[in-house]
Amino acid sequence: MKLLLTGDEAIARGAWEAGVRHASAYPGTPSTEILENLATYDEIYAEWATNEKVAMESAIGASMAGVRSMASMKHVGVNVAADPLMTFAYMGVNGGAVIVTADEPGMFSSQNEQDNRNYAKMGKIPMFEPADSQECLDMMKEAFRVSESFNSIVMVRMVTRVCHSKSLVECGERVEIPVKEWKKDPMKYVALPAHARILRPQLDERTAKLAVYSEDCPFNHEEINVGAKIGVIASGVSYYYAKEVFGETASYLKLGFTNPLPADLIRGFAAKVETLYIIEEDDPYIEEFVQRLGIACHGKDTFPTYGEMTPDVLRRSLGLDGGAQVEFDHSLIIKRPPSLCAGCPHRGLFFRLGKRKDIMISGDIGCYTLAAGAPYNAMDSTVCMGASISVGHGAQKAFNRAGIKRKVVTVLGDSTFFHTGVNSLINTVYNNSNTINIILDNRITGMTGHQQNPGTGFTVKGEPTNMIVIEDLVKALGVKHVKVVNPNDLAEVDAALDAFMDLDEPSVIITRWPCVLKKFSQADLAEFPGLFADKDAVDPEKCIGCKLCQKTGCPALIFDDETRKVSINQADCVGCGVCAQVCPKQAIAKVEM
Repeated sequence: MKLLLTGDEAIARGAWEAGVRHASAYPGTPSTEILENLATYDEIYAEWATNEKVAMESAIGASMAGVRSMASMKHVGVNVAADPLMTFAYMGVNGGAVIVTADEPGMFSSQNEQDNRNYAKMGKIPMFEPADSQECLDMMKEAFRVSESFNSIVMVRMVTRVCHSKSLVECGERVEIPVKEWKKDPMKYVALPAHARILRPQLDERTAKLAVYSEDCPFNHEEINVGAKIGVIASGVSYYYAKEVFGETASYLKLGFTNPLPADLIRGFAAKVETLYIIEEDDPYIEEFVQRLGIACHGKDTFPTYGEMTPDVLRRSLGLDGGAQVEFDHSLIIKRPPSLCAGCPHRGLFFRLGKRKDIMISGDIGCYTLAAGAPYNAMDSTVCMGASISVGHGAQKAFNRAGIKRKVVTVLGDSTFFHTGVNSLINTVYNNSNTINIILDNRITGMTGHQQNPGTGFTVKGEPTNMIVIEDLVKALGVKHVKVVNPNDLAEVDAALDAFMDLDEPSVIITRWPCVLKKFSQADLAEFPGLFADKDAVDPEKCIGCKLCQKTGCPALIFDDETRKVSINQADCVGCGVCAQVCPKQAIAKVEM
């Protein structure tokens, strides 16, 4: 059976065919769709974990219990999961275990461009790099076989183009793998230093055996074009980019199993060509290995050290575009920065925060990071998931000890709070900080496409579950000053901020209103009566064209240069009422629908 699948869909299908029974993940582009598709298979227990470390640990536990398991995440998520991952690499598996990392060359939706192949090298973890959807499926099946054959967790390194591109995939049937017996084995599973010192040499022994496997792995193979003097070594999707540029003028060594790398295969291939290029995205991972073999090659001396190695990038680097480059006139592009949606519950809050003086706003990862730009200019830092509270705490302590009267306000979303914000808030409470901490509870994980989280009341499979009530949780952590506000009510937002501005203790404001794009549950409709029932409209007779309403950042507000009036696109408006509250002439009012 052939299906047209994205790489993420094929990863999920491959895991299902391989007999996986347990999958855990935290959503993050470009990996999100892996677990969403895994959740459609009844044979697989699938869960959204609170963060990537927890997802990795959940998969480790399932492997120990004897079932094939996996964890998936975007590349920065492996930073969070690295602690259990590096130790599990020592322990080895019972049921086969795979971690899927989705890297982001080009940083389309990420705060950095790290190359997670380095994690495989550091942890001595066998690694596959699929180039298309068919390989995603095939390599997942092989990864579980390798995991159990070599007693090791296996890494599958994806990149954005492979995750989201579609191609035809020859699919098979599921193979049911019996649950392996769990046996007490403290030497293997209890990570004491005395045990780890015994396990450490076994890593090198395993790596030596994997190096032999790498030489004969079917995913590492040559494509020799007779008479070609150019040779290209490439992994992942870079192989297809290279073939599009060089065609039959080059021979190729395609590497799909890339840790450990096949030294003899590389030596043999290099001897067949005169000029050798290494084409890979991000770090010179393969290039440095080839150089250590004493083989002359061109890699990052020719191609960019960052970004995607797409065919146009390769051609420019090689000067293959017929001489002078035709520069595109970027002034022809109409600049359209991303913006918060019409009716987004974050807009009212950031509109008010941006008006405050003498505050520092410590932000986080989510849709709301857009508040850093115009028209809000209401975010002064963003580091990583859950960092807003910790960074804000550090800044507040520094200001206080220096005698600087400046309040630090931290902002993060509900899913981000559950991810790593809880620990940060504990640290703030424990160390007697006095930050104002705002949790944006829009009842969903918004930025990555509306995944469930511990505060939504549903699992990834849509099954009802216990809902974590944020205000109850923060009070249990020791926060005495807690307010829940409607972020669309600007007066309510101001009152909460004013009440906490001079406190010498930590405080929490929870802005609670559902994401405008969310599929509302019956619980939502009951909790928020009249949800988006009416819309707003502008009375052109009263409008003076001051544009103050547009400073709320709502894309539904349109200014007409000829009439010098503002109107509201009724197709976009959801009647949140924020614009009406800032209009100095009361020119905006509700209209019944």
